[in-house]
Amino acid sequence: MMSRGSGEPETRTVLERIAPWLFLAPALLLLSVFVLYPITYLLYLSFTAGSFMRAGVHWVGMQNYARLITDPDFWQVLSNTVYFTIATTIPSLVLPLGLAVLLNRLIPIGLRDALRTAYFIPSVTSIAAVGLGFRWLFQTDGVVNQFLGWFGIDAIPWLSSPVWAMPVLIVLSIWKQIGFNLVVFLAGLQAIPQSRYEAAELDGANDWQQFWHITLPGLRSTLVFAATTTVIFTLRSFEQPYIMTGGGPLNSTNLLVFYLYEQAFAQFDFGYAAAITIGLLLVTLGLVYLQVHSSKAID
Repeated sequence: MMSRGSGEPETRTVLERIAPWLFLAPALLLLSVFVLYPITYLLYLSFTAGSFMRAGVHWVGMQNYARLITDPDFWQVLSNTVYFTIATTIPSLVLPLGLAVLLNRLIPIGLRDALRTAYFIPSVTSIAAVGLGFRWLFQTDGVVNQFLGWFGIDAIPWLSSPVWAMPVLIVLSIWKQIGFNLVVFLAGLQAIPQSRYEAAELDGANDWQQFWHITLPGLRSTLVFAATTTVIFTLRSFEQPYIMTGGGPLNSTNLLVFYLYEQAFAQFDFGYAAAITIGLLLVTLGLVYLQVHSSKAID
């Protein structure tokens, strides 16, 4: 017969194997309920047609994805989104990078902290409130046109013009993103050893040479992270067109997330909206993949 003591190691081994899963169980349950199940159900919906407001959904296979390829409205929305993303991302990286360099090297520490806080406030402000504020500023009889009137410039229909409406959304998004990227760049700059700059000064390097050969290489991982998060922020932009323009005029400010919202909750075409969402999800996962592997390559 096996003694009681001889079975203790085996029991302990079983408990050691089970213990990690017991600790992970709550997190895995929440992940399954709120992430994995919605994504799985979304994938299923992308192969169906109909709505919950009618007779229900039915299987249509790849028809929704084929519709994406032939839908002119989708391609216009996609081109709007690409333009919006590029025009927002580049200034949202260049401007905070320049400000971060100035704050890090030329501004005293006490004033630097105050300015960093001031620049960061927009990034934590509700974008709905910001959108209402910008809509008030850029309406035809708003503050911006009143300011331009002092210089003899006629009022510009900012939000009702297909030419000017998108730039207003871009300005809002840049203003919203600058503070976050500024803090990220400041953290990256403070991680660069000061001794590198001191050695470069002894070698006769000017400010531009120090920036190009020390600052930028030291911020490569930070730049990859900031670029990825900024692109994701712009790709999922919804509040700007929803609050300020409603996707108009003439569909000129209709972005991808707003378009799928319209398809799902205005047209009740959940299958087509799900197909759009799957496409957006794949693009986002691709960007995250590129960020991870770019960071590993840089390191």
